[in-house]
Amino acid sequence: MSGRERILGRVRRALADVPPDDTPYEQVVRRDYLREHGDRTVGQTVELLAENLADYRAVVHRCTEGELPSLIARLLTEREAGSVLVPPGLETGWLAGTRVTRVADRAESTPDDLDRVDSVVTACAVAIAETGTLVLDGGPDQGRRRISLVPDHHICVVRVPEQVVSSVPQALERLDPGRPLTWISGPSATSDIELDRVEGVHGPRTLEVVLVG
Repeated sequence: MSGRERILGRVRRALADVPPDDTPYEQVVRRDYLREHGDRTVGQTVELLAENLADYRAVVHRCTEGELPSLIARLLTEREAGSVLVPPGLETGWLAGTRVTRVADRAESTPDDLDRVDSVVTACAVAIAETGTLVLDGGPDQGRRRISLVPDHHICVVRVPEQVVSSVPQALERLDPGRPLTWISGPSATSDIELDRVEGVHGPRTLEVVLVG
């Protein structure tokens, strides 16, 4: 008897006492989940996002559209970044205020190539206030998934309030499941059994989020 036959036999035995007219599974499981928790204004939703991002140890900045280039330039300068990875569709004006060497998002780049880049600047697809999560979907202004996972410093620009939603269900409605989705809640971190936190284990050690509105 093969492993497949053994498993299917166990499934048949487990279902032996289920009546033929039993309610189908998709009707048994209730899916009337709450779409969001609480009743917030748009401004309160943005404030909740900023609070939860900071709680995850992301560094949150706020600026207007006109202030964005100078803010990004200052963040790269403070980081002493010599190079910055740039997705192909990133708005060119965002980096107008910096002289840092720009590195293109190329398919042939190796992990070592990406690891030598100091910083990366991306946009995002959507930001979730209740969980403090940024979601990137590989769009032109976000680039390949790996560019936000290898460099040690990630600057992510979020347009508020249009890219901010309250909850995960609301975010899922905006996202295409066929795209390469990257969900980011704070800088990369892990902890051992004694809860000693270590950052930068499998992604950027520093995450800076710019809320532009």
